[in-house]
Amino acid sequence: MIETADEPILSVRDMVVAYRSGNGQSVNAVRGVSFDLYPNQSLALVGESGCGKTTLGLGLLRLLPRLGSIPEGSVTYRGRSDTEVDVLKLQKEELRRWRWREAAMVFQGAMNSFNPVLRIIDQMGDTIRAHPEKGGTNASKSQIWERSAELMRSVRLEPNQVLPSYPHELSGGMRQRVLIAMSLLLDPKLLILDEPTTALDILTQRAVVDVLQELRADRKFAMIFISHDLGVAAELADRVATMYAGRIIETGTSRDIFYGPRHPYTSGLINAVPPVVGDLPELASIPGSPPGLNDLPPGCKFNPRCSYAEDMCLETDPDLLMISPRPHGMSHEAACLRWQDVVHERKVVARA
Repeated sequence: MIETADEPILSVRDMVVAYRSGNGQSVNAVRGVSFDLYPNQSLALVGESGCGKTTLGLGLLRLLPRLGSIPEGSVTYRGRSDTEVDVLKLQKEELRRWRWREAAMVFQGAMNSFNPVLRIIDQMGDTIRAHPEKGGTNASKSQIWERSAELMRSVRLEPNQVLPSYPHELSGGMRQRVLIAMSLLLDPKLLILDEPTTALDILTQRAVVDVLQELRADRKFAMIFISHDLGVAAELADRVATMYAGRIIETGTSRDIFYGPRHPYTSGLINAVPPVVGDLPELASIPGSPPGLNDLPPGCKFNPRCSYAEDMCLETDPDLLMISPRPHGMSHEAACLRWQDVVHERKVVARA
């Protein structure tokens, strides 16, 4: 675990993200999420598709699509100085300057993140020139090449091969690493990655994970890592937060979550993952599917799928309950009235 400062770099409180539907009604895709992220920490958001992970990541940088909004909550950022930035109150130009300089995002599907008719070096140059406060306006071609080449080498790519290329001339793994390098052009202190290893083969996934570990150790940025792959999350994360139906329902250190989960949903996710070593045990799927956000069940939202559910679970949707208090946001908490009864035997083993 990396040492952290006393003040969080990002504080999220009671954040709600809503989408307008076709009939004019509003549906909350993220419901009252709160957490702190400290400098140099890595937080993994895990859960099934549709639980709100990507929406939360986009909301933190105010990159939601046109029908999305943040009607409630606060997002406070503390970066290079002691000043606090209320991200939700930044004006358009202030927000543009804040993004990429202080916080950047690596999107799912690298090919969709590039302009297909521009070479990689041209896209790197456009990013640098868009931020005059970082000296980008007067940057020469040689300075842009030097900075870009340095970042290409940091993600284990050959600059002379990659920088003059168009995106379609690169493999999926190369494009993903180029996108990671581009996100670090202005040395942000917060990096959000949305499924950066999806659709990559196992060897390329290994390379991307190694690159991210090296970059974190070298550049010391805080990271939010969104993933379905629990093995990758176990390797990259200091902390893990499980999301379900738009809420964080368990959070703790990687050891807490993968060796002693206290929410039945987290335990079910782990039991559904085949191990990478040893014999293949019988895998236990979670029955049913996540609820529709416009038709949530009463009480605990997981109760229709939960083998531990009792009458009280149909009446109460619990907040996160403290299990093991720790500083720097590393406490183990679970939103389950029966957390003491959850028995878990399987463990996630990180990829070799």
